[in-house]
Amino acid sequence: LRRAEDTHVDGLFDFCSSIGATMVAAQFPRSYIDANRSLEEIDPELLETPWPRPYTLSNKARLGKGLIWRMLDDGQNIYARKLSVAEIEHRIRDCWNPYHALVKETLSQAYEQHGFFMHINCHSMPSVSDRYSTDQPGLVHPDIVLGDRDGTSADPEITTHLHDSFLKHGYSCWINRPYKGVELIRAYSDPGLRRHSIQLEINRRLYMDEKSLERHHGYDRLRADLQKILVDLQAFCEARYAS
Repeated sequence: LRRAEDTHVDGLFDFCSSIGATMVAAQFPRSYIDANRSLEEIDPELLETPWPRPYTLSNKARLGKGLIWRMLDDGQNIYARKLSVAEIEHRIRDCWNPYHALVKETLSQAYEQHGFFMHINCHSMPSVSDRYSTDQPGLVHPDIVLGDRDGTSADPEITTHLHDSFLKHGYSCWINRPYKGVELIRAYSDPGLRRHSIQLEINRRLYMDEKSLERHHGYDRLRADLQKILVDLQAFCEARYAS
C-alpha cells in the first residue's frame, strides 16, 4: 500500500512558500480515495450494492484505479470484501470534497490576484510500469513526464518551456506519455482564460529507494533543481500572462 503513495513528493516541493507559491498537500493516501479521479470514476466490481448515481467506467477504473482503488500496480487486491456505498460516500465527504474545495479556492485566489494561474499537479511514478500501472506495462519511464491532456489544460508553450527546462538540467522528459493528466488538471484548467494546469510525474528512482521507500543522495539535488525550474517557470508565465 505504501508503494501506491506519492512518497516524499510534498517534501520535494516544501520550498513553495519561499518562492511565493502555494502548495496544497493531501493528508490521505490515494489508495484510500484518489483525489485525481472524478466522482463518477466508480469501479462497480468493488461495490457490494449498485452505485446509486451515474458513473463512468474510465480506463483508470478498468485498471482497478478508479476513485477508490481496487488493486495495486502489481495486481494485488486491496480488499478481501466488497465495499458499501456508505463507506465510499464517507471517503468522498471527509477527504475528496474538502481537498478539491481547497484546491479550487487556492487557484481562484491566485487568479483574482494575478489574472492567471499556473497549477502544477505533483506526482511520482515507478521507474518501470508494473502490470496495472498504466496501459503500457513494462514501459521504462523517463525522469519526468509532463501531462497537459494533449495541449488542452495548458498553453503548449508553457509545457514546452517546462520540458526544455528539465532537459537543460539534465533530466529526460516526455510529454503526455504515458501520463496525459487526469481529473485535477482537467477540472480547473481553461487555457483560453489563462488558467493553466500541468501534471508533473517524477521518477521515484531519482530520489528514493523504490523498495525501502527511503530517500537517497539524489533527493537534495532534485529538490534544488525543482526549485530553480519552478522559479524560472514563474518568470516565464509572469512575462507572458501577467496583466
